[in-house]
Amino acid sequence: MELLTFILAAYGLTQIIVYSSIFNPLRPKKGRLKELATCPMCIGFHVGWVLMLLSPFTELFNFDVTVVNFFILGWLSSGTSYLLNMVFGDDGIQLGLGGNDGTKHLDT
Repeated sequence: MELLTFILAAYGLTQIIVYSSIFNPLRPKKGRLKELATCPMCIGFHVGWVLMLLSPFTELFNFDVTVVNFFILGWLSSGTSYLLNMVFGDDGIQLGLGGNDGTKHLDT
């Protein structure tokens, strides 16, 4: 259950950082940093290790603060944030169907 809580917290925080308008003034407007700041997989990794550092201060999940957990939780957060971002969008569940161009969806 702790792992599910961690994944959902990481996904939510990643979504807020990448897409919310409250962070617009803080996001870079151009260049390589803009690409990183708008990438759920990139931000997801950093959210994972930050949540690991915060875990001793919460009862939602409890992970040891180690170098190994730094990478494992960063990778877990990155992968699940990206996966959930690809599956769930503003218009609901996005299940792609069709050819290589990826233009057909269930809702069309």
